Amino acid sequence: MQNYIFNFVQNSRFQNFIIALIIINGITMGLETSKEFMQSFGTYINMFDTFVITIFTLEILLRIFAHRVAFFKDPWSLFDFTIVAISLVPSSAGFEILRILRVFRLFRLITVVPQMRKVVLALVSVIPGMASIAGLLVLFFYIFSIMATGLYAETFPQWFGTLGASFYTLFQIMTLESWSMGIVRPIMEVHPNAWIFFIPFIFMVTFIMVNLIVAVVVDAMSEINKSNDEHVLDEVHTLDGDIKQEMQALKEQIKELRDLLILQAKN
Repeated sequence: MQNYIFNFVQNSRFQNFIIALIIINGITMGLETSKEFMQSFGTYINMFDTFVITIFTLEILLRIFAHRVAFFKDPWSLFDFTIVAISLVPSSAGFEILRILRVFRLFRLITVVPQMRKVVLALVSVIPGMASIAGLLVLFFYIFSIMATGLYAETFPQWFGTLGASFYTLFQIMTLESWSMGIVRPIMEVHPNAWIFFIPFIFMVTFIMVNLIVAVVVDAMSEINKSNDEHVLDEVHTLDGDIKQEMQALKEQIKELRDLLILQAKN
C-alpha cells in the first residue's frame, strides 16, 4: 500500500495536476480582488478555494504516509506542510491576516517545478557572498549620503535635507529612475560641478556593485549545473561499470557452458 501511494504522489500526471491547480488558484485569488466579480461569482470562488485546500491537504497526508519520517527531514516538504497548515487556520477570531497569507500557496510552484527549485537553491547558496557585497554597498551609500547631505541639504532639502532623505534619493539614482532629468540636472543648475559627485557614485554602485551581485548569482547557477552534470556523469560511469561486469559474467557463463558442451560431446 505504501509503495502504491508513493508511486501515485510521484507520478508525473499527479504532479502536473497539482501544478495546474496552483496556477488556477493563483488566478482565482487575483479575481478575488475585484468586488464586482466577487459579487457575481463569490460563492463559486469560495467553493473552489475549499476544493483546492482539500486537495492540498490530502496531498500532504498522502506524502506523509508515503515518505513517513523522511517527509519531515526534507526542507521542501516542510515548506509545503507549513503553507497548507496556514491555509487551514480559520480566518476569524483574530486570524484574519492568515486569509491574506493564503497567497503563499503560489510559492508551492517552487517545490513542484525543478527549475524554480534550482534557482532558489542558487540564491540560498550565494547568501554569504551577497551579504559581503551588500555590506560594502551599504558602506558606499552611507559615505555618499553623508557627503550629499553636507553638499546639497541647504539648496535641495526635499532630496538631501536629512541622512534618510539622502539615502532614499541615492537609492533612486542607483536604479537610474529619472536620475538625470529629475534630480541631477536640476541640481547642476545650482551646482554646475555636481556631476563630479553623481557620476562616480553611479559608476561604482550601479555598474560595479549591482553587477557583482548578478555575477555571484550566475556563478552559483553555473556551479549547480556543473554539479548536476557531474552527478549525471557519475551515474553513467557507474552504469557503464555495472554493464561491463554483467558482460564479463555473461562471457564466463558462456565459456563454462561451451566447455560443458565440449566435455559432453567427448563423452
